[in-house]
Amino acid sequence: MNDLPRRVSINEEGPREGFQIEPGPIPTADKIALIDALAATGLKHIQVASFVSPKLVPGWADAEQAVAGFTPRPGVDYTALWFNAAGLERALAFEDRLHLTGSISLSASEAFSRKNLNRDRAGQIEAMRKQTAAHLAAGIPVTRIGVMASFGCNFSGVVTPAQVFTAIEDGMGIAAEAGTTITRLSLADTMGWANPAHVERLVGEVRARWPEPEITLHLHDTRGLAVANAHAGLRMGVVSFDATVGGLGGCPFAAHKGAPGNIASEELALLCEELGIETGVDLDALIEAGHLAERIVGHSLPSALLRGGSLRAFRERTAGVAA
Repeated sequence: MNDLPRRVSINEEGPREGFQIEPGPIPTADKIALIDALAATGLKHIQVASFVSPKLVPGWADAEQAVAGFTPRPGVDYTALWFNAAGLERALAFEDRLHLTGSISLSASEAFSRKNLNRDRAGQIEAMRKQTAAHLAAGIPVTRIGVMASFGCNFSGVVTPAQVFTAIEDGMGIAAEAGTTITRLSLADTMGWANPAHVERLVGEVRARWPEPEITLHLHDTRGLAVANAHAGLRMGVVSFDATVGGLGGCPFAAHKGAPGNIASEELALLCEELGIETGVDLDALIEAGHLAERIVGHSLPSALLRGGSLRAFRERTAGVAA
């Protein structure tokens, strides 16, 4: 395809993704402060919390307090993550504050599914059948399939396109049984195995087989290739990316302690800005939110842009200066 889009959507997951992996504890007030700061940057999609077991993910033991505490900004969709009926029930208590949507979450690597969710392929399919039915019964749409470990797995090695296809087919089967239509496919580089050629190939093959659903890329910067991989996705016409401010986070079940997290939202925004692609985001405000995130977690985050800053001030300062 090799076509740059005119505009992309950055789905900010920093609060949820980042605070689940930090040793903490992170004060609830700080989580709320970051959520509100991110909403002021122009971001339209912010994942604010995980409704998960505090025993498994203690960083989100205060999910209810954080969700109840942020100041909703018009035009911003605030979302959350959950994996079971108990999590769904907790999320439903905030349907006046959260944009609730369901997802069929599967893994292209059965080994990762066992590690991350303690379920084999059959167990995860059955869990998603029940979860999809529960969502629809509660009036929550289920239009997305997310495929974890789409590009490779620290536990089982190389993941082939055929394995990704199998996961998507499983998800499409669940959706068909439930009578819902899938409009989005999310391909996650959960453990940082992707490279640009790999991204182009997999996005192309998935789109050729399922041309209707929009593709979202969830990229990790484990080996420093996230921006290059995002560029490859943009060249393939991908218009939706998950990202985290400052590069917060990383999967706590990926057996890669200390690895960088997701692609940094501000680095993705800079890439798009330099390529003439609209994001609707104030880049300098997003960089400031990244600095706030660093102060909250008490250490530097992986984003190079938090060190280098945007080019706006330099361009303004040198405007009219002879070469």
